[in-house]
Amino acid sequence: MLENLHVSPRKPARVVILGAGGFIGGAAARRLEAAGATVTRVTRQDCDLLAVDAADRLTALLRPGDALVFVSARAPCKTPAMLTQNIRMAEAVCAALARQPVDHVIYVSSDAVYKDSAEPLSEESCAEPGSLHGVMHLSREVMLRSEFSGPLAIVRPTLTYGIDDPHNGYGPNRFRRLAAEGKEIVLFGAGEERRDHVWVDDVGELVARIVLHRSAGIVNAVTGEAVSFRTLAEYIADQFPQRVAIKGSPRVGPMPHNGLRAFAPSAAATAFPGFAFTGWQEGLARICADHRQVTDQ
Repeated sequence: MLENLHVSPRKPARVVILGAGGFIGGAAARRLEAAGATVTRVTRQDCDLLAVDAADRLTALLRPGDALVFVSARAPCKTPAMLTQNIRMAEAVCAALARQPVDHVIYVSSDAVYKDSAEPLSEESCAEPGSLHGVMHLSREVMLRSEFSGPLAIVRPTLTYGIDDPHNGYGPNRFRRLAAEGKEIVLFGAGEERRDHVWVDDVGELVARIVLHRSAGIVNAVTGEAVSFRTLAEYIADQFPQRVAIKGSPRVGPMPHNGLRAFAPSAAATAFPGFAFTGWQEGLARICADHRQVTDQ
């Protein structure tokens, strides 16, 4: 759960975003800048967290009154080598924080840290990851807790979609691009597995509220709605003039998460009563409309 150390929003001296050139980092930066916060966007070109001198460079960049948003990662983490690289990145951040403490740290993790459960997952659910991606994020969470004694907020988003998604992963992001190009959407199996999906702008908004309220604790970025991939594909296909075909395909291996990855309502609703995650239909309609507008220009 989250504890707001500032009851009313209050801009920190500066917000430093590691990974501001990425999908979620960019969304958080835009929202904080819109709120009038002073934001320093740090990309890999500014400070490569895998470089030998990464800790030194980050130490020189940080100031005591900063809020540090740590989003940088090599993701999705699929191999032991990638896991090692991500741990090295977190090691550089932890070393910099030990030398130059800041006022507040926000780490953007993943719902992959949770163990599969037949019951809806919540912030109190068991963090026992079954993938290297989850192991990576949970390890980084533990590292930050052990090295940083100030207020630490951990944000755990589920599958995230948005117009600027760089990964084109299976689900809304890929389905939208295929539908826009008039190409057939191919599902794994019959597309029957059900997952939660969150709009990246909502994740950015949540991070911004955490910064402005100097919140500490754990919060899931989830809508609480589990919907099948076939339903998502059908809905997205209807958003474009030329409706594409949707078909299944033979499944290779077991169905992920036994076919269901559901979440209880996020602690965000309690921490921020005026905030609500966008429902999947509204969110997908918006990004499909954005896609059509960009394509028409």
